[in-house]
Formats: sequence, C-alpha cells, structure tokens
Amino acid sequence: MNTEGQWYVPCNSILPDLLMPPLFSKPKYSAATVKKKDIPKGLWEKCPISGEIVYKKDLEENWNVVPVSGYHFPLDCHRRVQLLIDEGTWKEHDTGLRAADPLNFTGEASYRDKLAQHRKRTGLTDAAIDGTGEMNGIPVSLAVMDFRFLGASMGAVVGERITRAIERATERKIAVIVVSASGGARMYEGIHSLMQMAKTSAALARHAQANLPFFSVLTDPTMAGVMASYASLGDIILAEPGARIGFAGPRVIEETTQQELPEGFQTAEFLLEHGLVDCIVPRKEMKATITSFLKFFANGSAKKNGTKG
Repeated sequence: MNTEGQWYVPCNSILPDLLMPPLFSKPKYSAATVKKKDIPKGLWEKCPISGEIVYKKDLEENWNVVPVSGYHFPLDCHRRVQLLIDEGTWKEHDTGLRAADPLNFTGEASYRDKLAQHRKRTGLTDAAIDGTGEMNGIPVSLAVMDFRFLGASMGAVVGERITRAIERATERKIAVIVVSASGGARMYEGIHSLMQMAKTSAALARHAQANLPFFSVLTDPTMAGVMASYASLGDIILAEPGARIGFAGPRVIEETTQQELPEGFQTAEFLLEHGLVDCIVPRKEMKATITSFLKFFANGSAKKNGTKG
C-alpha cells in the first residue's frame, strides 16, 4: 500500500504470467486448406514386374511394351493389325457376323445384355476380327483375338471368323496367321462354342493338306479350349515373352493332381524349354520374324519334307 492508501502489485510478479504460457497447455493451430492439383486418371501405367511408372502415351508408342523391363501389356486387335500388316493393304472380312443367344442364357445379366455392353465398350462386334493383307509384301490371311471383349472367349462368331480366315487362305494358297488371346470357350453358347474347336481344327487340316503354312501366335493369356484346338496346331508356334499358356488354371491342376507345380509353369518360357513353343519373340520383332518364316515356307520344302520348321 502506498502513502495514499492504494494497493499496488510489483511488476516483476505479474510479467512472467503475461509473457510465458502455461507449461502444459496445448498449442492452438489454425486450420489451413491445401488444394491438390487435379491429375487426370489414365495417364500412367505401373509395370507389374519392375514397378516402373510409365507415361501411357510413351507406352502406346512402344506398342504397349514397357521399355526397361520388357513387360508386354495387352494390345487391342486393331493395333495388332497395324503392327503386323503393311499400311494400306489390310481388308477386313466377315464384319456382318453377329452372335446369337441359342440358350437364352440369363444370370446376373443376360448374355444379350453382356454382348451389348461389350460392343459399346470396345467398338467391336465380337472377340475376333479377320481379314487379308500383306506382310512385308507377302500376302497373308490374318485373324486376331481381342481380350477386351468377354475375355476373348470363343463363341460361334469367333470360331466362324477364324475358320473363314483359314479357308480363305487355303483358297488363295497363302499362309494363315492367328493371334490368340483367350480365356477359352464361351460357355454362354454351350455346345455351340465347343464345336468351334472341331470346326477350326478341321479347317486347319484341309489347309495342311494343301501344303500351306499356319503360324500360331500366342499372347497373354491363351488358355482352355482355344489352346486345346487351333492355337496349338501351328506349323510354327510363336509366343510373346511372359505369356500365360495352358488349359486349366494352376490351382485346378494342383487340386486335381495333388502335386505342386514347377516354378514358371504355364509360361511361354517354360513351354519353350519343354518343346510346345517354337520361339519366343518380342512384340516389335514379330513381323520380321514371321516374314522370315514365310520366305522359308514359300518353296514348300518344309511341308514336303515333313518338318515343323
């Protein structure tokens, strides 16, 4: 208290409370909004082998092959034609064929609905196209499957287009090439799909009787009824690196045989080692490789001598 009767508090007793925060109080933060730049989807692809991130445009310019690891992503049927056939020589055939629904199949979605959805999504009428063109100046008949359409399953239209490609080659006395990628027969069509195995194989038998070559190109994946029929009947069987090739899946085989499968089972490399595949060819080298075989078969010597190549 001062001489006038007023109370006072020394400054040094209150300054610490004013200048220093309590020892155990929580700091307060102001909320800040961070805006992320929108990155469009579909610009990049990740390699499943190396983990490399590849700009999708660069991948497409490299025919869907990862530059460093060499991993082969799927290639649609039209780009496959561009890869193999000389520019300006391709003529597509049998475009008017359409799948029927002989079983009136219904499930979570009807077969007719599935066909309509995949036609809209892919721009294709079915899972294979066929036509004629030239490969480095040599006329060929070509059929290509496209996995985007119902897993490239083989129904009546796919089987008919492949058969017609073979028969057209036989009639014109030229080689036939079939590029396969399929999960097998299309069971929405029942026995009609299974009959395509016999029909395509019979057409190839007539083609062989005419001493004309058939080149089977196996891409990832080629399985089941397709592999059990025309895909395994080539005079030359070529495969892309890493392609999965077989009939039933490995899990089904292991459960049936009660045996552990060897490492790399049902890959192109494994089947090359065991004699089913004649050669593994990187995608960008496929046209040049097939051309060399076409020239070899041109004089018919391989067929007449009964050799496979």
